[in-house]
Amino acid sequence: MDHGNSLQTIVVFLIAAVIAVPLGRRLGLSAVIGYLAAGVAIGPHVLGLVADVEDTLAISEFGVVMLLFVIGLELSPGRLWVMRRQVFGIGSLQVLLSALAIALLLSGLGLGWKAVAIIGMGLALSSTAVGLQLLAERRELTSDHGRATFGILLFQDIIAIPLLAAIPLLGEAKAAARSVPPIEAVMNAVVVIGLVILGGRYVLRYLFRAVAKARMVEVFSAAALAVVVGTAWLMETVGLSMGLGAFLAGMLLADSEYRHELESHIEPFKGLFLGLFFIAVGMSIDLGVIGSEPARIAIGVGLLLGIKAILLYGLGRLARLDNGDAMRLGVLLAMGGEFGFVVFAESFKYGLIDAAWRDLLVVVVGVSMAVTPMLLIVVSHWLARHPARVAPREFDQIGPGHPRVIIAGFGRVGQIVGRMLTAQRIPFTALENSPEQVDFSRRFGNKIYFGDPARPDLLRAAHVEHAEIFVLTTDNPEANLRTARMVKRLFPHIRIYARARNRQHTFKLMDLGVDGVVRETFHSSLELGRQVLEALGVAPEQARERMQRFLAHDEALLQEQYLVYDDDAALVASAHEALRDLVGLFDADRMPGANVDAEAADVRSPGQPDRADGARPGA
Repeated sequence: MDHGNSLQTIVVFLIAAVIAVPLGRRLGLSAVIGYLAAGVAIGPHVLGLVADVEDTLAISEFGVVMLLFVIGLELSPGRLWVMRRQVFGIGSLQVLLSALAIALLLSGLGLGWKAVAIIGMGLALSSTAVGLQLLAERRELTSDHGRATFGILLFQDIIAIPLLAAIPLLGEAKAAARSVPPIEAVMNAVVVIGLVILGGRYVLRYLFRAVAKARMVEVFSAAALAVVVGTAWLMETVGLSMGLGAFLAGMLLADSEYRHELESHIEPFKGLFLGLFFIAVGMSIDLGVIGSEPARIAIGVGLLLGIKAILLYGLGRLARLDNGDAMRLGVLLAMGGEFGFVVFAESFKYGLIDAAWRDLLVVVVGVSMAVTPMLLIVVSHWLARHPARVAPREFDQIGPGHPRVIIAGFGRVGQIVGRMLTAQRIPFTALENSPEQVDFSRRFGNKIYFGDPARPDLLRAAHVEHAEIFVLTTDNPEANLRTARMVKRLFPHIRIYARARNRQHTFKLMDLGVDGVVRETFHSSLELGRQVLEALGVAPEQARERMQRFLAHDEALLQEQYLVYDDDAALVASAHEALRDLVGLFDADRMPGANVDAEAADVRSPGQPDRADGARPGA
């Protein structure tokens, strides 16, 4: 390819991506579908703007290599252990059962056991890019089916590594007319993998430590690329998948201090090359295959989606997902995946399948990925029209006992209060309205119960009448006020100490007669301000004294503004007057040479509302 044609090809790729990807996203599809559509359009089977598909695929393969390196960086052994049930339990069952079911369907076609096994495993994998993108767009990554989807995709990413590594070995065994790979190839693979593991554990960290000392961004980027490309080349020299070496290098660096820095340097290259890879895959999709065998393609896509969706639905129910979440899981992961493209391309390269089967399988996987977003929309609309009739979880049964303290809301604030009480050997009972938070906290031995603390029956079941203190730490201001109002009405003798979001929330709690109110960010902001003053040259003892003076001034201002907090004009006037008083207090004993201009200082009073977003005072 000459220089002019190279520049033309680059321009075509860039323009195709810039047009197709935003258009696909506007239509509710993922970026992967946009790249595939762009590849189909500019490929030899439609516009013919780029004809050299093989060279493009060879270059773009580095996108998959870099993707596997980044996956390795995110898969530290500790993280895998935390997610072991979803990843290695449900994930392994999904891949195994899907591969077996697909292999059984293909077993009568005379392909041979190696081709059948590879095709079954390749079609069992789903698209990580499409699946996670759809979850992110729908804000369902933290939902029950979102976590299950992520765990299964994580296992698929892991199992794809040995699958890609096995293809060259199986192909070499076929070329040698053997039923198993030659022992020399196996030994070479073991030696090289061992070298990568030892080098990654004992050499790479010292390499990046030395490079980091140079403090040159371009050198660090070059070192990161050298590790990815070098391990890929080392694997390819012994006939293994290039991605295997990159994955191992990434996983060995997952716990290092350079993990995030490496990911930030590789991410732009990964995105570019991966986009190029999908474009190249789209270019390789032969529309003539679809036009000549539409029925065969439709049957293949239907069987793939149907078999995997049924199996995934059953596994979702086994994982205790409800009916709707299990259906969403089935639709999200029934498609084929980007690793399938690599698997089938590698299988053809090493003679495991012929060109006709490769083209057919690539089209089936591509079409299944394209229709998945639309199928998910249809299923979501159906589930919205047919909501599940599930009896709501009322609240947990609370055992006997008379704790001295009740904590309502056991998130980040309530947990700290609870830990302090436990250290002082003071018994408490925690009430929490999030079932996930309840299940999580119980793993650490906390005495916590599920339920809405604003409900009278739950308060009585928790024996609030025998408690001395009610600590209100729920992070929803409306729920917080509702609970305080209920406790004050039913148990007027109990003292309430509450967390407040801001000044307006504080004023409303004061209206209810709450004994103590703590603004959630106030004290941490004071400490931050003290450290900033010290960093600017103020003596530590003076910075601490000014923090205390600010605290006393603001507490007094809070009581003053409480009397007029429902009068905006009076509140603003009070804020301006408080600003002048505060600057005067600081100006009285400021350091020699300091230049404080109360009128010109761009300082906002601690009680001044922030009108930028319509919010009331935030401290």
